[in-house]
Amino acid sequence: MIKAWVSYLPGWAIMVVLSLIAMGISKLVVIGGKEPLEASALVVVLGIILRNTWKIPSQCSAGIKAAEKLLVLGIILMGFGLNYQKVFSESRDILTLIVVTMTVGYVLIYLLSQWAKLSQKLGILLSVGTCICGGTAIALIAPIIKAKEEETSYSVAVIALWGVVAVLLYPLVAQSLGINAHDFGLFAGTAIHSTPQVVGAGFIHSEEAGNLATAVKLVRNCFIAPLALLIALWFTRQQVKSEKTNINFARIFPWFLFAYFLTSWIGTQGYVTDAQFKQYLEPAGKFLILLGMAGVGLNTDLGSLRRVGITPLIIGLIGALVVASVSAAMIYWFHQHA
Repeated sequence: MIKAWVSYLPGWAIMVVLSLIAMGISKLVVIGGKEPLEASALVVVLGIILRNTWKIPSQCSAGIKAAEKLLVLGIILMGFGLNYQKVFSESRDILTLIVVTMTVGYVLIYLLSQWAKLSQKLGILLSVGTCICGGTAIALIAPIIKAKEEETSYSVAVIALWGVVAVLLYPLVAQSLGINAHDFGLFAGTAIHSTPQVVGAGFIHSEEAGNLATAVKLVRNCFIAPLALLIALWFTRQQVKSEKTNINFARIFPWFLFAYFLTSWIGTQGYVTDAQFKQYLEPAGKFLILLGMAGVGLNTDLGSLRRVGITPLIIGLIGALVVASVSAAMIYWFHQHA
């Protein structure tokens, strides 16, 4: 265990350097009389540039691939600043928003994939990557349906590309349209693919949007296990030989949710004061999240997209736009029927 963590240090060191550079640049850019949280977007761009213009030493690969571990720690720390009573006072609307966007996204992308004559397994991977949690969901579902390695890598590349575009584009569009932090938090939590991308986009918009987007996304992540079970049961029935498909639910379930909701409970109950959170926990949490966003950029291999082909990319784009449109329409509908 210790040896594994030590192997992460070179990659994490690169992420720290990129994050400090992004923070330094962001302090030089003032928009509208304030210093925006643009470091989260900038560090993604820096990571993409570095990954695709420089051969990163192999010693750094383990740490870069393990970037999400730092992001998770940041999310847990930011939980101290979340008032879960306020968030879950509208839990029915949040659950409705999650279920509808997930269902529409999954069905649409799967049908488009079949219409475009992509393999059935690639269609499933694109669907789960869009509607649940990006590359994590793909990595979990791929062994269950016995997807080929290229199908897995293609779907991860497609989801990663449009997820990064969403991180950079959605907050800018929302700010230009004057969309408030609450609505953007709901939108980001349901319309963007993976957890790092959701967290990054949320905090690029504002701290309030980042906290809400994170909470919504983690609730959405809880659907991984039941969806994996349904897909496994369906896939098993499709087999000519009735072979059993074993699912590692211990691996599927995002256990850090317990830590996040525990820190949220502690913060909500007032055991950590707002002053303590602002002084110690919030800066640490934001920096860890920034490191995770550096990892998003460093893990984006633009060269792999050339091997994907145009059809999966178009389907991924259509799916992302439809999920975003459904999310925005439902949030508008909630306002009209409040």
